[in-house]
Amino acid sequence: MNSSWHQTWVTTIARHRRWVVAIWILVIGLCVPLALNVTHHLTANGFQASQSRAVWADNRLALLHPPAAAQPLMVQGLSLAQGRSLAQTSGLPARRLYSLSSGGWLYLPTVATAYQTEAQFRHQATQRGGAAHIVDTTAVGQQVINDASATLKLSGIIAIPALIILLLGVFGSVAAAVLPLIVAIAGSEVSLAIVDVLENHIRLSVYLTDIVSFLALGVGVDYALFISNRFRQELSQGVARRVALQIAMGQAGRSVFFSGIAVAAAMATMLLGGTAYWRGLALGGAIAVLVTLLATHTLLPAVLDWFGPGLEWGRLPRLSRHSIWPAVGRAVTARPWLFAGAAVLVLAIPAYWGFGMQMRSPANLAEMLPTKNPYREAIVLQQRINGQGSIAPLAVVLQLPAKVTAPSSLTTIRAVTRHLKSLPSVLQVASPTAILSEAGALPPLAVKQQLAAFTDPGGHPHLVALFVTSRFGPDSSQTAGLIRQINQSVPPLLPNGARFGVGGIASTMTSFNHLIASRLPWILAAVCTVAIAILLIATGSIIQAVLGVVFDGLVALATAGLLVLVVQQGRFGFLPQPLNSSITPLIFTLLFGLSMDYEVIVVHRIQEALRGSQAVGPAAAQGLSDTGAMVTGAGLIMATVFLVLIVSPLAIMRTMAVGLTAAILLDTWIVRTILLPASVAILGRWAFWPFGSHRQSGDPT
Repeated sequence: MNSSWHQTWVTTIARHRRWVVAIWILVIGLCVPLALNVTHHLTANGFQASQSRAVWADNRLALLHPPAAAQPLMVQGLSLAQGRSLAQTSGLPARRLYSLSSGGWLYLPTVATAYQTEAQFRHQATQRGGAAHIVDTTAVGQQVINDASATLKLSGIIAIPALIILLLGVFGSVAAAVLPLIVAIAGSEVSLAIVDVLENHIRLSVYLTDIVSFLALGVGVDYALFISNRFRQELSQGVARRVALQIAMGQAGRSVFFSGIAVAAAMATMLLGGTAYWRGLALGGAIAVLVTLLATHTLLPAVLDWFGPGLEWGRLPRLSRHSIWPAVGRAVTARPWLFAGAAVLVLAIPAYWGFGMQMRSPANLAEMLPTKNPYREAIVLQQRINGQGSIAPLAVVLQLPAKVTAPSSLTTIRAVTRHLKSLPSVLQVASPTAILSEAGALPPLAVKQQLAAFTDPGGHPHLVALFVTSRFGPDSSQTAGLIRQINQSVPPLLPNGARFGVGGIASTMTSFNHLIASRLPWILAAVCTVAIAILLIATGSIIQAVLGVVFDGLVALATAGLLVLVVQQGRFGFLPQPLNSSITPLIFTLLFGLSMDYEVIVVHRIQEALRGSQAVGPAAAQGLSDTGAMVTGAGLIMATVFLVLIVSPLAIMRTMAVGLTAAILLDTWIVRTILLPASVAILGRWAFWPFGSHRQSGDPT
C-alpha cells in the first residue's frame, strides 16, 4: 500500500468516478431483495460440534423416524372455560389445561395422548377462533429467529436517526454527515446479500444478521469518517482537490486498509469455534468488513472527488471552534506516568470482577426470551407440572452388533435401562424392554407400533434409543453431571462392536459449552497473533504491536468485569444469569479487531509528526491533538451502533450491546486517547523500536 500505488488507484477511481458510482448503485439495487430475504434459510441452532458424541447420537436418532407424538399446545384467543369444554368434547382431560398470565392457556398432554387426538383438538381450537401453537424446541427457536429479525429492523430504525445526529455533531455539515451513511449502508446491504447466497449452500446461524448489519454500519461510518475528515483538512489548507484525495487515501486510507484487514482477520479466527454458529459469525463478520473496505476504497473516493468542497454544504454553526485536544495532548505527554497510572486504574477497577466470569449457552432456548413471553411462560409451566427435565429428555442411542430383537441385544438394553434408572439424577427412563419381552404374546402390528418410538427393526435394526428424563433442568449442573456420568458408565455395559452416544438439546449444548471452553484460548491466541502481525506491518514497530495487544487485553478484562456486574449479577434490568458462551467470545474478538482502527490511526499520526522531525513527546501530543476528536467521535458513533441492540427482547443481543459499548468506549476514551500517547511519551525513542524509530531533534522524550 505504498504512496505511488495509492496515487495510481485514486487517479483511476477519480477519472472514472461516474462509472464507479453507477456500478455501486446497480449492485446495491440488485442486492436489496436478497438482503431483505436473508433470514429465511438461517438456523437458530448450529451449535453442534461435528465430532461429538451428541451429534453422532442425534444423527442416528434422526434415522429412526419415530411417530409424531402429542406436544404441549398453547392456545390464545379462547378462554380457559372454552378450552376445557373443547377438551371434554375431544375426549381429553380438561384438568391438563392451565391458564397463562400472558394470555390464553396451555394444554399439557399425557403420555397416553394420541397425536391424532391432539391434532384434532388443535384443529377444533383454530376453528373456534383461537390461535394454536405447539410448544417445543422448534417453535421456541423460531420465536428467537423472529425476535432477531424484529431487532434488526427496530434497531436499524433507531440507529439511523441517532447516527445522523452524532455525525452532524462530528462533521459539522449535512453533506459530510450523509457520506459515511452511504458507504455504511452500501456495505451492509451487499454483505447481507452475500450471506443470503451463502446460506443456501452452508449452514449458517441467524444470529449473524445483526452482526453483519451493525458491523458494516459501524466500520463503514468509522472508515468514511477517518478518510473524509483527512480530505476536508487538506482542502481547508488550500490543497487541490485531487491532491487532497491522494493524501487522504495515502494516509488515512492506508490506516483504514490495515484496520479493515485486522478486523476481518480477527473475525475469521472464530472459524476455530468448529460449529455452524461460529462459522456464520466468522464468515458474516469478515464479509461485512471486507465489503465495507471495498466501498471505502472505491465508492468513497469517487464521491469525495465528485463533491470536493461541496462536502461543506449545509455547514452547521458551532458553539465553539476551540478544541480541547491540543491541551489534553500536552498535559498527557507532560505528565505521562500520572495519566498512564490513572488510565490503568480506571481499567483495573472493573477488571477485578472479570476474573469471576462464567459462560454458558442455555439448552432451554426459552431462557433467551423475555420473562413475559408466552412461549417462555409455557415452558416454565411445563417444567413445574411435569418436572424440570421434561422439556429436554436425553436420548441414549445404542448401535448394537446384533439386531435389536436378538436375545443378546435385549439383554444389553435391559442392563443399560436398569443402570440408567439407578442413577440418582434420573426421574424416569422410557425403554422398549417391556415391549421386546412381550413380543411373542402381542400381535406383530401392535409390537411394531409400540417399538416405533424407540427403534426401527425394518430400516435400522441395530439402532435403539432410550429416553432419560432428568430430575433437574437441562441447564443445571446436575444434568451436565448426569450426561457425563452416562458417557462414562454406559460403555462397560456394551458388547464389543457397539457404539453409543447421548443426544438431545441438553447434551448438544453441554458439548458446545465444553467445546468453547477448550477452543476459547486458541481463538484468543489467534486473535492476538493477528493483531500483533497487522500492527507490526502497519507501524513497523514490535513495541507498538505488543503494547497494542496488552492494552486490548486490559480493555477485555475490564469489559468482562462490567458484563459480570451487569449481566451475571443482574443489574439495570438484566436477570442474573451466566454470560452466554455463544456471544461473549465474539465481544472480545470484535474488541481486538475494532481497536485496530483507532490504534493504527493514532500511531500513524504520531509517526507522521516524527517524520516531520518532532521529538517523541511533542509528536505524541500532536498525534493526539490531530486524532483525539476523531477517535472519540468515532467511538461514540460505533458505540451507538451497538447500543441500540439494547432494545432487543433477546438477552443475548442485549448482552452484546452492553459488552461492545463498554469495550469501545473504554478503548477510545481511555486507551487510545490517554494510555497510548502516555506510553509513547514514557518510552521515548524506544516507542517505535526497531523499524519505526526516527531521527529526533531536541529532547528524545
